[in-house]
Amino acid sequence: MTMKDDNKANINENKEHETPTITTKIGSTTYVVGLHFSKTSKETLQDKIKRMVLEDAKRENH
Repeated sequence: MTMKDDNKANINENKEHETPTITTKIGSTTYVVGLHFSKTSKETLQDKIKRMVLEDAKRENH
């Protein structure tokens, strides 16, 4: 995979292992991050992000 712009991340699904990855380049270093999603999770991505933002806001207010 080639990066078109250093500020953009590419999302690929590795067909061999069926694991989606995000690849981004910062400076001369390329980062490839594998993603894992729980099949048993009861929380949606939207719920998870909302929870994380609220927890972060609480920490900053204390």
